[in-house]
Amino acid sequence: MNARMLMIEDDDRLASMVGDYLRQSGFAFAHAGDGQSGLTYVQHNPVDLVILDLMLPDMDGLQVCQKIRAMPGANGQMPVLMLTAKGDPMDRIIGLELGADDYLPKPFEPRELLARIRAILRRKSGGPAAGNVHMQFGSLEIDLDARRVTVKGQACELTSYQFDLLVAMAERAGRVLTRDQIMEAVRGRELEAFDRSIDVHIGRIRMAIERDAKIPERILTVRGVGYVFARQQT
Repeated sequence: MNARMLMIEDDDRLASMVGDYLRQSGFAFAHAGDGQSGLTYVQHNPVDLVILDLMLPDMDGLQVCQKIRAMPGANGQMPVLMLTAKGDPMDRIIGLELGADDYLPKPFEPRELLARIRAILRRKSGGPAAGNVHMQFGSLEIDLDARRVTVKGQACELTSYQFDLLVAMAERAGRVLTRDQIMEAVRGRELEAFDRSIDVHIGRIRMAIERDAKIPERILTVRGVGYVFARQQT
């Protein structure tokens, strides 16, 4: 079955262009012109990925993303690709903190949108580390088949992108990794210049898996370099 895209965007012309391009690329496509219509569609129809504009007529995309993440079951876990009009770093950070899997500033090339969508769907289907099925570090367990993370048996809430970041670091436990190396391991491309969205994701992962996110024991910061996933907690 073709992957099903929902674009929540009030610019009908842009939505039509994106819809034509994605259909030609083999995806099913639906469009909602405002936030509430998009949320209603998600509640009543199967969707594999939401393309969400930040600026909507009835509510902003951040509210929509937050409402999606609050939905029960699989709906609350569906990937969200957020579109930002100006690529404002603060908009990106807030969006990522609320659970967006990726962002793309406008204007964008359709080919880049397609590449981002395909990367997200690969992560969702378990692309990175398909050779292993289970990883354990003390009380932290990573089930790659189920794409589930638990600490002391309690499930940790992570987006699909954050899950893959955690796996990428866990597979390289003990190695100091730069931000570029971490992002490249997950997305297959280098970070944009001065992009520190990786720090937002690391912060969210720490909140999910660490006993105290302010005093991390598992994902450690190496000042001036990047991060290291500790083999043993300190």
